[in-house]
Amino acid sequence: MRNYITENRIRGTRLLQKLVQEPSTRGNESGAQAVIVEKCRELGLEMDIWEIGGEGLLAHEAFCSDRKDFRGNPNAVGILRGTGGGKSMILNGHIDVVPAGDNNDWDLDPFSGHIECGKLYGRGSTDMKGGTASLLMAMEAIKNSGIKLKGDVIFQSVIEEESGGAGTLAAVLREYKADGAIIPEPTNMKLFPKQQGSMWFRVSVKGKGAHGGTRYEGVNAIEKAMLVIDRLRKLESDRNARITDPFFKSIPIPIPINIGKIHAGDWPSSVPDLAIIEGRMGVAPNETQENAKLEMLNAINHLCEEDLWLKENSPVLEWFGASWLPGDLDPEHELIEVLSESFINVKNSSPLIEASPWATDGGVLSKVGGVPVVVFGPGVTETAHQANEYIRLEDVFDAAEIIALSLLKWCGVSERK
Repeated sequence: MRNYITENRIRGTRLLQKLVQEPSTRGNESGAQAVIVEKCRELGLEMDIWEIGGEGLLAHEAFCSDRKDFRGNPNAVGILRGTGGGKSMILNGHIDVVPAGDNNDWDLDPFSGHIECGKLYGRGSTDMKGGTASLLMAMEAIKNSGIKLKGDVIFQSVIEEESGGAGTLAAVLREYKADGAIIPEPTNMKLFPKQQGSMWFRVSVKGKGAHGGTRYEGVNAIEKAMLVIDRLRKLESDRNARITDPFFKSIPIPIPINIGKIHAGDWPSSVPDLAIIEGRMGVAPNETQENAKLEMLNAINHLCEEDLWLKENSPVLEWFGASWLPGDLDPEHELIEVLSESFINVKNSSPLIEASPWATDGGVLSKVGGVPVVVFGPGVTETAHQANEYIRLEDVFDAAEIIALSLLKWCGVSERK
């Protein structure tokens, strides 16, 4: 089986290149999904292709998307049926990619799929089409090596991960569950049993307008917003001081509160009467989103007790847009053991096991679906969402071998030809 992956590297590279050359930004996933579906059918998998939006999706408490109409861009699931008696595994990858940004920042076309010096370039190469290619190569190696597994392997290519996980939630609500799951996000080949959650927030801070020449007659909303930002920085510090989990030791700020947007005022000679702050709040693996929301609300309320203007004109805190559930798997779980053994078998060294610095669809699979999840995959984390994104092809092949070996151990082998 491992020989199969080695002997078919060109085949795997071409698959990844085709996927990257399809610009599958939100609302444009169908072309890349067609490549996925063609490959799954080539492998003889049982296919389920559907447009999400039903299954009570929109009404579910974990649903998060500013889209309500997903027509034309389906989820795709392919099942490699086992003979029975073994554990099942979900292999989950998202097909959507973030926008390329300014093309002038790229050395080549963002969707070129250009290969040079063992690296494949293009938006989505690292996040996370390289990981998806590893999943498909692992399944192909097992099937074409004449190996029959006992447990089912459920391959999922989902949409909407970058905006909150609606695609994976739709798969869970369609009753796609298993004894374990691997999500090959770009972890730099580390194992992530724990994943940070996150939520978008908005704080509207009221001021009092006035002419800039007599600014003392007004109340500057920007200056009051600065007080709010200072308090959010203190909240971030307090929350992170409580993080003692050793899996976060290499992450400087395990659960950040990021200020991503500020809008205030519309004329330089006027005192602004409104400032709007928008950002992202990290959620620890072992906490709920509700508790995190309450902490931010309390921090703002305490600030209002210290400032007379804010006490009489309380800032308005809202939660909007994207939201990802955290994930928290016991590091002693059997799935970690299986992946670690397979990693050692391929790389001749033990894997690094850490907590994820960002959110994934693992939170939906674990918290809503009750499926144990490990995030592990190829990809250069620091190039994700950046210009000149790339992936090392050697890592794609190594990940495919590790995942294939893990499937043999996890699902069990019924027979080999």
